[in-house]
Amino acid sequence: PSSSAGGTARVERLHPTLGRAQGLLFVDDALYVNVADDAKRTGGLWRLRDEDGDDRFESTERLAVYGSASEHGPHGLVLGPDGKIWMEMSTTDEAEVKRLGALVMERGGAAVDCPVSGGCHRAATGNISIFAGCDRATFERIAPFLKTMGRRILHTGDLGSASILKVVTNYLATANLVTCCEALVTAKAAGMDLNTAYEAIKISSGTSFVHETESQVILNGSRDISFTMDLVKKDVGLFKEVADRAGIQLEIAPMLVDIFDDGISRYGSRELSPNIIKRLEDATGLDIRAPGFPPEMLDDEPEEPGYEIIPQGAGAS
Repeated sequence: PSSSAGGTARVERLHPTLGRAQGLLFVDDALYVNVADDAKRTGGLWRLRDEDGDDRFESTERLAVYGSASEHGPHGLVLGPDGKIWMEMSTTDEAEVKRLGALVMERGGAAVDCPVSGGCHRAATGNISIFAGCDRATFERIAPFLKTMGRRILHTGDLGSASILKVVTNYLATANLVTCCEALVTAKAAGMDLNTAYEAIKISSGTSFVHETESQVILNGSRDISFTMDLVKKDVGLFKEVADRAGIQLEIAPMLVDIFDDGISRYGSRELSPNIIKRLEDATGLDIRAPGFPPEMLDDEPEEPGYEIIPQGAGAS
């Protein structure tokens, strides 16, 4: 608006299609725009540039895509100072982490993908494992923080490497969950006592982290590990994308996707993932529960300071 009394406001359209901007930041001759999602699916972080100096934005680049969040989505934008470290700690696509990390490094910052693994019960006690993908110098800077947050800390290599290994481990956990379900249902159908079957597996070569944790809440009946079927499907899909980029033709991963697609269609996307056993319970009429098991996973490992894991054979000639 005009600074003089009775002045008029001049409104100028900055972009022909973008709207619902809830955050604007102009820096280095570019306008960054935070857009809430709408019917046109334009939600995300956008960068507009004036390429020819005519005070109009000819270049439009979508840097990130946001899902539907209406007015409760992302808002203001603030320029981060150089030298800061961006740490991505979720389970996500390695290619996307690299893309976003490059944007951070363009601004003089450092980028790390550092997903955690071990379950919510270990996260609550600080016994969680943390992977870190970044250059060694950045790892040395963040190591004290990671050792405070978690227990076993592994420097996995360059940016993106931690995300690859995270989906590899989640894939293995999913495959193990499905086989544990089949093993328990088969044991029950064969007339085995489920308490005894649990212990037999636990002390045998067939045991695993998944069996010793998730099988307990399956047998309790709560099936509560704070993880849902849609997240399992996402993680297996990310693992398959890694394999596809490497030219690997997988056999078991597509079966797991089909199994969880069926589970989602039956029980809903937000059903707890161990309830994938309900497919077999429904088919057989068996009730896979037993007395004496906890309703949630418990971490009874004594607490101790975090430490770096050195890969076996590292430094060997």
